[in-house]
Amino acid sequence: MKIATIIGARPQFIKAAVVSRYIRENNNNDIKEIIVHTGQHYDTNMSDIFFEQMDIPKPDYCLNINELTHGAMTGKMLERIEEVLLKIKPDLVLVYGDTNTTLAGALAARKLHIKLAHVEAGLRSFNMKMPEEINRILTDRISDYLFCPTNQAVKNLENEGFKNFDTKIIKSGDVMLDAAIYYSEKAVKPDFEIKDKFILCTIHRAENTDDLKKLQSIFNALSNINKDYQIILPLHPRTKNIINKNNINYNADNILITEPVGYLEMIYLLKNCSLVMTDSGGLQKEAFFFKKQCLTMRDETEWVELVENNFNIVVGSDEKNILDGFDNIFKVRPNFDIDLYGKGDAGKNIIEGIKNN
Repeated sequence: MKIATIIGARPQFIKAAVVSRYIRENNNNDIKEIIVHTGQHYDTNMSDIFFEQMDIPKPDYCLNINELTHGAMTGKMLERIEEVLLKIKPDLVLVYGDTNTTLAGALAARKLHIKLAHVEAGLRSFNMKMPEEINRILTDRISDYLFCPTNQAVKNLENEGFKNFDTKIIKSGDVMLDAAIYYSEKAVKPDFEIKDKFILCTIHRAENTDDLKKLQSIFNALSNINKDYQIILPLHPRTKNIINKNNINYNADNILITEPVGYLEMIYLLKNCSLVMTDSGGLQKEAFFFKKQCLTMRDETEWVELVENNFNIVVGSDEKNILDGFDNIFKVRPNFDIDLYGKGDAGKNIIEGIKNN
């Protein structure tokens, strides 16, 4: 079997590393994987370093598509991915998550009548203003294999009538848990000063970075967090440019803004932080994997099980709500031993699910 894996964004590198490693170590040469990198994340810290650190085979095709609007990027990716698929003629296309790369890869496969597998299927934030929500819904609808990380993801698909469609719904567990387990002992300390007590924070979603009122409100809250904690904030260059261009104010004594860090450095920060504050989807789960509570600076989350079990408080972008969440989150000590995302064997379940169905 020949599988074309389509990736382009940082979380997809991590997820692909898990499945690629399982293919290399366990398939007895009956699966050939061809990796297509769209280039959606293009700077060294968010692309090349992940292949080096995580021992992912170098992509067979690099399309270098980036710095475009959503529509232009997705359209260009669709065109270029189609060209590659016509050339390599895979038996199946494998896509991950909910990015523009995911949707473009899915559309290209479906239009060429190639089997399609979606890893991280069934997630829903129920916010159609999020590009990611649109991408994941459309990708799910046209996939042949839907690999769901949680029971809730399976329920979401069933509620939308997917049992009536010609598709396989498989609860695989979460590939990010596989990655957390495997790479935990390979963590690397970043080369900047880290205090004994610190909070790991990330901000990147357009709903926060493109709304200057929300962005300033978030930074007001971060600036007023208990001064006993250092806040480490790795920032994507785009977000950093917005902050500088628009004179977003913050307390530099309390907030350390750094360049983006590699995955192994991020694991070190997760293992050693006191709390995670983020608008990311994936980092909410990774906080749980490393037994850390999380404040989510969005109005909703697709990882509802984290909220229901008191690992996560959704606080939005309002300064008061963020500070109230910070004051309240340490009052609850949830049980991190609960099984929410499988047992760390999602990579195996995905490949076996493809081979046996």
